[in-house]
Amino acid sequence: MNRADSVGIVRPQKLFFDTALPLQNGSVLPCFDLMIETYGQLNADKSNAVLICHALSGSHHVAGCYHETDKHAGWWDNMVGPGKPLDTRRFFVVGVNNLGGSHGSSGPLSENPQTAKPYGADFPLVTVKDWVNTQALLADRLGIAQWAAVMGGSLGGMQALQWAIDYPIRLRHALVIAAAPKLSTQNIAFNDVARQAILTDPDFHGGHYAEHNTVPRRGLRIARMMGHITYLAEEGLGRKFGRQLRGDDYQFGFDVDFEVESYLRYQGDKFAESFDANTYLLMTKALDYFDPAREFNNDLSVAVRQTQAKFLVISFSSDWRFAPERSEELVDALLAAKKPVQYVAVQSHHGHDAFLMDDAAYFQAARIYFNNIAKEFAA
Repeated sequence: MNRADSVGIVRPQKLFFDTALPLQNGSVLPCFDLMIETYGQLNADKSNAVLICHALSGSHHVAGCYHETDKHAGWWDNMVGPGKPLDTRRFFVVGVNNLGGSHGSSGPLSENPQTAKPYGADFPLVTVKDWVNTQALLADRLGIAQWAAVMGGSLGGMQALQWAIDYPIRLRHALVIAAAPKLSTQNIAFNDVARQAILTDPDFHGGHYAEHNTVPRRGLRIARMMGHITYLAEEGLGRKFGRQLRGDDYQFGFDVDFEVESYLRYQGDKFAESFDANTYLLMTKALDYFDPAREFNNDLSVAVRQTQAKFLVISFSSDWRFAPERSEELVDALLAAKKPVQYVAVQSHHGHDAFLMDDAAYFQAARIYFNNIAKEFAA
């Protein structure tokens, strides 16, 4: 671990909220936990706080490592740290695991206080609005009246947008990266196929697989393999693997012939060992339901009219899951509502996953934007 540009050894914190939480689906959680990590120091007037919202398979572990030999730094370690685009020498950064997650926040793996057993399939469906509401309660707990910024990529960027709409006076900047104002029909279809792979796994048992001492690994593995393909671009996948064979010739069977097959199976196996299937179902459904314009007669410009934050919107040329045109829909709506927005269209061959990658133009845009935010509380 390179300590010079890393936040170093970090420790997660589990915060308990004994407040009943009304959910958008009409149910109520009697209490809940949120798992978080923080980096940097909160300044005296608490004006330098930045909330990082994660994507579908992310977590609170945004940066740093858990021990000296840890080979798995936080998922956005290249973005967050001393001297990095989001510089922890100037900003206090908070990473949070969403409600319904499988990394410590209340979710299907948690104990249901009413039954003293894991929730499993009984954990309620949650939405992006629900997550934002819990994050507002988290801000209250931390004494943060207003975020300097809320930032995220993909599903995380959707949360940043929802924050700006639902809590307009509680953030100054929203960074919406590789996201969209709602899912396309094709994206909803991809999510349903992934869910069907899990739901039809014989080991799923209606979501109560823990009671049967099983895990629907096959379904989760297939769901991840298919999802992973959609996160990559043909150009990038072709550069990395092409039609390279694992052996010297075709095997004339249905095992692995091509390197890309081996890669996808490895990704699927790894994911199935670390991520909860019920959580995957919940997260993809939250993606499907995200549509802030729906409450405003399907007019996005009206939905963003009440926002007070300044926006940075970033898209990537080869992202076909959340194409640049989807980011431009948001930019157009913000401009129509006469809201301040900067838009950066990055050329990249990494597909949707580009928001996680090192890219000079992308990182420079984020760095400049955060430098300008820092001037607000340094003045």
